[in-house]
Amino acid sequence: MMQTTILYIGRDTEITVVMNRLLNARPEWKGICVCTDEEAFSILETQDVDLVLLGNGIDLECEKVLRKRINELKRNVKIIQHYGGGSGLLYGEIMTALG
Repeated sequence: MMQTTILYIGRDTEITVVMNRLLNARPEWKGICVCTDEEAFSILETQDVDLVLLGNGIDLECEKVLRKRINELKRNVKIIQHYGGGSGLLYGEIMTALG
């Protein structure tokens, strides 16, 4: 079975830890969770990533820069926003984005 690699970028360390647990709880997903843009870019440069989740705490200006840079590094990667909610919502968002 192919694993889907999901990169989560958030600003809140505690939420990032929770996201890491949620994303890696499913065998079909490999979650990589970071709190800085630099870490995110480093991962995008060195690994295959199928989906990028933008978490809470990323302001609009920062999001624009992030999206532009992510698209430069990984032309076809999907980028969605995830602001929280239960794991069911997260699963739905991810499956919709990948579908």
